[in-house]
Amino acid sequence: MSDLRLTQPVTEAELADWQYVHNAIIPTHVLSLEDVRERSLRHHLEVAYLGDELVGCSTVRPPADDTGTATVIARVLPAHRGRGFGTELYARGLDRARELGARVVETVVLASNEDGLRFARQRGFVEIERYLLPGDTIHWIDLRLS
Repeated sequence: MSDLRLTQPVTEAELADWQYVHNAIIPTHVLSLEDVRERSLRHHLEVAYLGDELVGCSTVRPPADDTGTATVIARVLPAHRGRGFGTELYARGLDRARELGARVVETVVLASNEDGLRFARQRGFVEIERYLLPGDTIHWIDLRLS
């Protein structure tokens, strides 16, 4: 994956790219650019490019309680799936979560994202909870690395 370039979004263009990937993959929870800016202060975000082409993004939510649970989410646009980019995003996210002190790693996937669920399960994640947020019609699935 030497051609894959990963960067923390800082510029407006990079934040907008992260936002685009998030909103494309999670259309039930559209984020504004201001939402993304705020998240970038609380979480470790990265944007992935192949040359100048946008490929995906990731989020690492650091451990926030005494369980040491971090959340690692890798998102790859459909046109770029199956080429190892998600694996690289996930591995970097997992390393970052461990650097931040994670003892438990979880992820969350929209139930309609069959590729994302398959990806998580292939890496050892098991479903721990399925729920609907207010106003949603598609379930969210929390998974934990076993």
